[in-house]
Amino acid sequence: MGEYREYAGALDATGMRIAVVAGRFNDHITKPLLDGTLGALHDAGLDDVPVHWVPGAFEIPLVAQRLAGSGGYDAVICLGAVIRGDTPHFDYVAGECAAGIARVSLDTGVPVVFGVLTTDDLDQALARSGGPACNGIACNKGEESTATAVEMVDLLRQLPSTPARRERSD
Repeated sequence: MGEYREYAGALDATGMRIAVVAGRFNDHITKPLLDGTLGALHDAGLDDVPVHWVPGAFEIPLVAQRLAGSGGYDAVICLGAVIRGDTPHFDYVAGECAAGIARVSLDTGVPVVFGVLTTDDLDQALARSGGPACNGIACNKGEESTATAVEMVDLLRQLPSTPARRERSD
C-alpha cells in the first residue's frame, strides 16, 4: 500500500483574523448562535472579533464578500436563521443565502462558513441554537461553525497556495 501525507486543521485560533456576519431577522435565534460563536472563539484563543449585523439572511453574502475580499480576514462566519412559513419565501431566502455564501468562499479563497439555520419551525431553530430543547447536549450551531472556520484556516495554511489563474488565449 502506498504512503500518503495527511493534512488536518487544528482548533487553535490564536493569531487568526476572523469576522462574523449575523442576520438581525430572527435575532432571538441569531443572538444565541453568536454567543456560541464568540464563546468557542474565546476557548480557541481569539477574543477580538468584529460582528457585522445585517437586516437578514439574504444580505449576509454581500457583507461576507466585502469582508473576505478585503484581505483583512482569514475566515468569515455567517450566522442567521430562516424559519419556514406558509409561503415559498423561505425557499428563496435560504437557497440564495446558501449559494451566495458558497460563492464568496470559492471566489475569494477565504473560508466563509454557513452557520445559517434553515429550519421547518421555531422549535428546531431553538434546538440548534442551544435552546432548552438541547437538554444539556452541546448543540449550538454557532459553536460548530466556529470549529469549522478555525479548522479550515489552519488546514489552508498547510496546503500549497493556488497559483493565480491565467487568462485563456483561445
